[in-house]
Amino acid sequence: MARSRGEKEEPEKYMGLLKLVQILSFLVVFAAGIIIGLATSSHMNRYFTRESFLFSDSRYSAPSSTLQGNCAVVQTCDDIDYLNIDKFVRPANLSHRMTDEQLFWRASMVPYKEEYPFERTPRVAFMFLTRGPLPLLPLWERFFEGHEKYFSIYVHALPGYKLNVSSDSPFYGRQIPSKNVGWGTVEMADAEKRLLANALLDFSNERFVLLSESCIPIYNFPTVYKYLTGSPYSFVESYDDPSRYGRGRYSRWMRPDIKIYQWRKGSQWFEMQRKVAIYIISDTKYLRLFRKYCKPSCYPDEHYIPTYLNIFHGSLMANRSVTWVDWSMLGPHPAMYKKENITEQFIQSLRNSNGSLCLYNEQRTSRCYLFARKFAPNTLEPLLKISSKVMEF
Repeated sequence: MARSRGEKEEPEKYMGLLKLVQILSFLVVFAAGIIIGLATSSHMNRYFTRESFLFSDSRYSAPSSTLQGNCAVVQTCDDIDYLNIDKFVRPANLSHRMTDEQLFWRASMVPYKEEYPFERTPRVAFMFLTRGPLPLLPLWERFFEGHEKYFSIYVHALPGYKLNVSSDSPFYGRQIPSKNVGWGTVEMADAEKRLLANALLDFSNERFVLLSESCIPIYNFPTVYKYLTGSPYSFVESYDDPSRYGRGRYSRWMRPDIKIYQWRKGSQWFEMQRKVAIYIISDTKYLRLFRKYCKPSCYPDEHYIPTYLNIFHGSLMANRSVTWVDWSMLGPHPAMYKKENITEQFIQSLRNSNGSLCLYNEQRTSRCYLFARKFAPNTLEPLLKISSKVMEF
């Protein structure tokens, strides 16, 4: 009987141990599930928090709280219109964290519907490509004064530079996110596309002018606005130069996409309509060719846009620039005008195109240029003195 009782107790002991192992296994799995769940939740929270800051504007964070008296007022997601059309068609803040690739994609969006669901006054986007200060800024401020409804300003300066202007200046808060730009490199074309893309985010902008810190207007704003918005053409210079300064810069490695007879040269200082600007910022293939084969001594800023538009959109161009530049010095840089050069007669000669004629909307005219460069910083004072009499602003 003793042996029989021992045999009966042995299986019961093993059954108890088995149940204990099962309970411990369940607890281990349960604890592991909790740990994995917490880790995943933390990771997802960090991900969505990071994504929410693509645009750095605290007005879009939710929920938010403000203090009114002694009470905290909480603004929930239901109180914020994230799809506000005003912010979409005309961003109030130029600061963003988009990469160039994201920016160009966003700016290339074109509505299929032609009518606008809002009152649209066409604007001219004045895009300043500069290393830093704008020494002739007071002249431009006088030019823009009283016409705020008809223009937008964009400034591409070197990274880290902050334009020091008063809060009532039309240049206040108008710097765009920028990158370093090397003279004579494809980075110039990158910067031009960056300016165009940021300006295209505002659906009111219809015309786009590229300017430098040494440019001046030689007509008043109403004349410039009417001239640009009244033309169906883009004022981009594009011509075939058979010399070593033109075709001599062409690389046969660009074939078959760009053939030598399609190669063009032109002034960097362009003006273009919205449709053409979208074509430019949407291109990746041809800029890649210039990045690879148009090295210094080729000067991509003088060839990329003239060549690209000649190949695909030549009928949209006036084949001339509206910015006057003096290349009579026959060097790598145009003539620089200083204080002693500024006279009423000199500015008037620029306004009359030095007696030459050009085509405007198929009609011959002596009003060929709206802007001029290069003007040294010390020309500001004499220019301000004669602006009201000669330039009429």
